[in-house]
This record gives sequence, structure tokens and C-alpha cells, in this order.
Amino acid sequence: MSDRPPELELDVGAAAHGGFCVARHEGRVVFVRHALPGERVLARITDDSHDAYWRADAVRVLTASPDRVAAPCPVTGPGGCGGCDWQHVTPERQRLLKGDVVREQLRRIAGVDLADVVVEPLPGGPLGWRSRVQLAVGPDGRAGLHAHRDDRVVALADCPITMAGVLPPVLARRWTPGSTVEVTVDERGGTHVAEHARRIRPAATNGGRPVLQRAAGREWWLSAGVFWQVHPAAADTFAAAVAQFARAPAGGLGWDLYGGVGLFAAVLAGQVGPAGEVVVVEASRAAVADGVANLTDLPNVRFVTGHVERGLTTLPGRPDVVVLDPPRRGAGKTVVAAVAGRSPARIVYVACDPAALARDVAAFGGHGYRLAALRAFDAFPMTHHVECIALLTGGTGGPGGTSGTAGA
Repeated sequence: MSDRPPELELDVGAAAHGGFCVARHEGRVVFVRHALPGERVLARITDDSHDAYWRADAVRVLTASPDRVAAPCPVTGPGGCGGCDWQHVTPERQRLLKGDVVREQLRRIAGVDLADVVVEPLPGGPLGWRSRVQLAVGPDGRAGLHAHRDDRVVALADCPITMAGVLPPVLARRWTPGSTVEVTVDERGGTHVAEHARRIRPAATNGGRPVLQRAAGREWWLSAGVFWQVHPAAADTFAAAVAQFARAPAGGLGWDLYGGVGLFAAVLAGQVGPAGEVVVVEASRAAVADGVANLTDLPNVRFVTGHVERGLTTLPGRPDVVVLDPPRRGAGKTVVAAVAGRSPARIVYVACDPAALARDVAAFGGHGYRLAALRAFDAFPMTHHVECIALLTGGTGGPGGTSGTAGA
């Protein structure tokens, strides 16, 4: 047990990746939630198990930031629901904080020094945007959301970032303790509810009524549990940004890696035209099945089922454009090296984690690619999450390049 007081008065510094701000106590870093840069707070230590840093919650604000507001959710804050990080912050300042975090991750990890990162808002405002929620069920059978870094389930009456009226009927029911309840709202306003055993991943479930979504000028009929963006404007916004950066040539070859149901493949197919080809690599069989069914009018799109690390080795040719949309951990050095080894002229990288983006930008830099452009989107208001779409150009086909400096 650490010999330290349970609460500390701290002067709060810059925002850090993960929804914290950085403070210091006697030379030790303290990551403080529920605070803002420039504030002085009374913080309760929640984790002192690390020698280099502690974690804490701001339980009282002694000197408040002008950007502090009252949280719209009654169960947010210290000891409450861990789903949102920035409910106590104005939406404008939330986006500035997220831009600062993206910029710092790229500078510190990738050596790319951007003058600024502007985080663009999506339509609809900071509340009522979430169209898909995975609820945890506690021992009493009540559904809720986990506390921060804790398996404890916080019971809810509603969730203000979720579409209005969707959750109260679900939260009023009793479910199997330990299960997960997935709630999805589709384009028609229909609500799909499915309960899954604790160890079953909802994304692997292919039953239930099909879910209708719209993006990239198309309708997408998806099986229950197949991945789609949770913000109703996100898929269309991201598809437009990918189209802007990809600029695949007519008659060319495009790869859509970690391609899901083929949202970005549809964008690339429109650019390369009937004489070109787009190859999607995706590990989820349910997503591939839905993609094949939804893109029957695009015979120039071909799906390869399998993990990207292995699927890449079977792909022939030199792609003109590669789109990567990896999971939160990023693509990693093996995939980066395999993509760079084919020397595509343009790489469009879609990232939901700025640290993973920075690691992969650094890895691509070792193969001569540089960050040529970046757009960032506030697709998850009230949380620390931010979506980035990056354009990488250059490339040597081998190690030895540098990441260089890019502007947004």
C-alpha cells in the first residue's frame, strides 16, 4: 500500500490520451479524470499500483475552467458510468482537447509536428447521436454500463448520448445476469434488441432481422451484430473523406483492408470504374456475406475472407490506392511492411485511436511514406474518442525513409 494521502490538491495540466488530464505531485504524474486544463482540483487517488504514475478522479473543483459546464447525465462523474469522459466540458472545448491529443500523439510517437489539428463536428449535436449500444447486465438482471476501468455495472434510467426514447424500455426489463444486451437503431427508426451470453461476441451473431443503414449513396442491409458506425452521420462522412484522399485512377486497382461490409470498397469502385478492380480483405464471415449481398451491382469488387496479415500474401498486383481501417490497436508493423512493400501511390488510413495511428504513421515513415493530409472528426461527442482519416504518400518499397512533416 502506498504511503500517500487519499486525496490531493492538484493543478491540472494538458489533456492526455484516454480522457484524462495530466497533473503532478512531488514529481509523479497523476492522470486525473473529470478535470480540465488550468483547473485546481481536489483529486481522490483511484490507482496507485504504478511507480511512474497514479490515477485519480477530481471530486471537487477548487478553481474552475470557464469551459466547465454541468454534465447532462446524472450517473457520470467520479464512481459513475465510465462511458463518457468530457460531459463536464463545452462541446467546442471537447473538440479542441481532442485535436491537442491527436497532435501530441503524432509529435511524440511519429515525429510529425502539425501546426494544428481541427476536429470537425458531425451533424446532430453532442447528445442523442448514438445508434448502437452494448449494455452489460449486472447480478440483479438490470442492464447498464460499466464504471470506468471496472466490471461493476452502473444501472441507468436512460443515456443522454443515445437516441431519444430507445433505451428506457430496454432498461426497464430484467435480463440474464452476466449477459450483454445489444441495442441498434436503423435508418427506418426501428430498434433491434438482442441478448448475448457473456462469452459470445455480438459481431459474430448473424441472426435477427436485417438492419437498414444508408451511406455513400447506397442502402446497406446488415445482419444483426455486423459492424457499422454508431453515429448516424459517421459512415457517410468517412466515406466522403476517403473518396477525397483516395483519388483512385480509372482502371486502377484498390485494396480495402479490414474492409467490413465494403463501405470504402464501394467508394473505390466508383473511382476505378468498370475497368478497374477493388479487393476487400475482411476476417468476419458475416460482414463478408453482407458485403457480397449489398454490392452485387459492383462486379469489380472482390471479397477475400481472412485476417489481413494472411490475406495480403495472396493478393496479386501493385495497388494504386490502399485503404486501411484497422481495429483500435492499429495495423502493426507486419501489415505496414506488407502494404509498403507493394508501393501504392496513396494510402488512406482510417483510425479510431490516435496513438495507434501515430505508431503506424511512424512505421510507414520507415518505408518512405509521409503524412500528407489529415482530417479528424468528433464522431463520439462527450467521450475521448476521435476518428482520424490520414493520407500517406511517397514510399520506397523498403525501409530507410522518414515520416517528414505534414500539414492538416
